[in-house]
Amino acid sequence: MKKKIKANDVVVFAVTFVIAIIFAFPIYFNIMSAFKSNGEIMRDAIAFPKGLYLDSFKYLLTETQYPAAMLNSAILTFASIVAMVLVIPMAAYAIERTNSKWTNSVFTYFLFGMMVPFQVYMIPLFKQLKMIGLFGTLTGPILVYISGSVGFGVLLYTSFLKGIPKEIEESAEIDGCSRTGIFWRIVFPLLGPVTASMVVLQGLGIWNDFLMPMMVLPAGQAKTMIVELFYYVGEFSSRWDMIFAGTTMSLIPVLIAFLSLQKYFVKGVSSGAIKG
Repeated sequence: MKKKIKANDVVVFAVTFVIAIIFAFPIYFNIMSAFKSNGEIMRDAIAFPKGLYLDSFKYLLTETQYPAAMLNSAILTFASIVAMVLVIPMAAYAIERTNSKWTNSVFTYFLFGMMVPFQVYMIPLFKQLKMIGLFGTLTGPILVYISGSVGFGVLLYTSFLKGIPKEIEESAEIDGCSRTGIFWRIVFPLLGPVTASMVVLQGLGIWNDFLMPMMVLPAGQAKTMIVELFYYVGEFSSRWDMIFAGTTMSLIPVLIAFLSLQKYFVKGVSSGAIKG
């Protein structure tokens, strides 16, 4: 017996389809424009490319600081994410399992940090980086990214940890496993979905960040991909072929990471929302 299609289902599908097109069109437009010359883009931005124009990619990779900027973006993202995964889950585990007035106060402090916009403490932060000798280095932004992600990360992990039975840890403790061993051998493997969610969300924000690398990293040297592409936007003219080619190259690692972690990302976000 065929299932009867309801009008509500048709409306939901149509709305979802339209939203999907709206979100996918900028990516399609960017990739299509990356294989066009600047003249083609200026003449007709939405037309298909007449041929496979690769000079923009070649120029960025051989004649500019873009490869070094790609390396800087990769270092900032990878180092920050690795440190987050090593530190934030342990902090969330201590807060959730201890559940004392002191740990609850620390948790509230972390949440309060999420409510303060970066622009409020931006100038004092840059002065502090200069005072301790981290201004103009990759270490400075990495430390800022890590500290800035603690509030959101702890909230995400504590929500997920509430759904993990304590009996599993108690059994391991009876068997003689230390607290550190219990966390890394038993609890942490169960945090795979929420870890994937944090890696995608935080990694995407660091990879696409503009303000921090622009203001902290030294002038005259390669910064990050987004900052290097900004230099091709002029007041009276812009090299759109370079911009679209560069953004297309920056999209590839993001799409690979998201598609690889998509299943865990969706599971982690939905589980955290339900258990929170």
